[in-house]
Amino acid sequence: MRADVSGVDPLDYNLATRFCVGDLLTRSSDLFADRVAIVDATDGEITYARLEQASQAIGGSLLDLDIGHQEPVAMLLANSWRFVATFFACASAGLVAMPINLMLGPEDIAWILEDSGARLAFADRQFLPLLEAILPKVPSVERIVMLGDDLPAAVAGRPVTSWEQLLAHPPMSPVIVEDRELVHCLYTSGTTSRPKGVLTSHVAVHVAALSNAIQINHHRGDGWSIMPIVLPLFHTTGLDTLLLPVLATGGTAILPSRFEPESFLDMVEEHRPTHVMLLPMMYAALLAAPTIGKRDLSSVRYALYAMAPMPEERISEIAAAFPNARVLLGSGQTECVPATVFQWPSHQKSKFNSWGPSVVTVETQIMDPSGALLPPGQVGEIVYRGPHVMNGYWNNRSANTEAFAFGWFHSGDAGYLDGEGVVWFTDRLKDIVKTGGENVSSVEVERAILSLPEVADCTVVGIPDEIWGEVVTAVVVPAAPEIDLAALEERILDSCRQRLARFAVPKQIRFVDALPKTATGKTQKAKVRKEMSG
Repeated sequence: MRADVSGVDPLDYNLATRFCVGDLLTRSSDLFADRVAIVDATDGEITYARLEQASQAIGGSLLDLDIGHQEPVAMLLANSWRFVATFFACASAGLVAMPINLMLGPEDIAWILEDSGARLAFADRQFLPLLEAILPKVPSVERIVMLGDDLPAAVAGRPVTSWEQLLAHPPMSPVIVEDRELVHCLYTSGTTSRPKGVLTSHVAVHVAALSNAIQINHHRGDGWSIMPIVLPLFHTTGLDTLLLPVLATGGTAILPSRFEPESFLDMVEEHRPTHVMLLPMMYAALLAAPTIGKRDLSSVRYALYAMAPMPEERISEIAAAFPNARVLLGSGQTECVPATVFQWPSHQKSKFNSWGPSVVTVETQIMDPSGALLPPGQVGEIVYRGPHVMNGYWNNRSANTEAFAFGWFHSGDAGYLDGEGVVWFTDRLKDIVKTGGENVSSVEVERAILSLPEVADCTVVGIPDEIWGEVVTAVVVPAAPEIDLAALEERILDSCRQRLARFAVPKQIRFVDALPKTATGKTQKAKVRKEMSG
């Protein structure tokens, strides 16, 4: 059966039925116009009405600049309310927002701009030297919209328009935006190869936002959520997992200029957030803050973390510091909008090392290399189905063929399901250490080492070896420079012997001052392997 809508104007029908991310902000603005949507580190409080007005004006300006339907718009922007307004402008105008990872090197950023074919780029004034260096290599970029003061008339021969100038445009006229059209393209960090452009639809992002709101109890209406976001908005976690669920439910997002433990604690006491999400290394820094024991952190209901494992001891310390909070792990990846699996509060103690079960809108299974789904307890590749999954990679047919084989999205993660449907992550498939005929989970070894208070950070990799194939190698950052390294090495080996199989105990331990990280705090193991193998 199908409704005959041939007598309805296509735009009218689209507006009445669509699932557009841009409309998310409009709905919240309609109900909560005078409520604070964003607390900006520079500009202070930004209401929903002001955010919506700016996004509609910028969207109209972009269409007047002849940016075509579903064309990418590059964004070299730090966290700010202007980033948020620009993103929603693209979403409402049927364009593809393309926030760029600002921690990538100039060559990768230039490659992304050229690979995507972006003709227009938004940029903060601070990135002017970067643009001057890379734009001569990127002929596709024709115009720059720049934020800041004292702007040049042109950069590398490309005209510059002020972001503020775009705000003078009247609200955009509505355009058709289909549910499965793209809302953003996020390039992966490219630790082992060139970054890949992940193309994600309005459905994927919108459904994930609502799923996350359900999962962590963002309240709409009275008692709305307040959440600081210290992760970069150019990453799916900061943008899709944290920001959009807050704005979809009429909450307030706080955008600090940077993370610093004491100022973060000041912010919690001042703004009384209901939710916080930090990386494990940020929690470690917070717990080490001199004033942590004197702070009132009772407003926080959920203390969330992601990206790396944490030992049970640290989770207990976080729970003590945030006395009313549930300390929970959420997991996912750019290609399948996070969170895809999420711990329940009952798992805080009973299954803290797990990833939790699937969220309401995702199906998760375990698959062997032949495409067969595995029963509980058997380790294989974690695969997903559901509306969170990307449309595919840009300009990469072979990667898409692999990603969607057998009718599931292939995560590249190894793990298993238990009898209750809880997902247990064992390792990235590429990070499993194969030593002496045994497979060793680098994550399990890392947990054993991170349980020691003398260890600030660590990663475990396999280093090629003629006898063992690979040797389990722990690369450790001591918690303090004065620690006796020989004694610490013995403590690490003792902890591993008590917790792990004999073949999993590291055969090498190397100490370093710091580990290379991505923008969201993940250790770049490919770089570590290369450095340790050299």
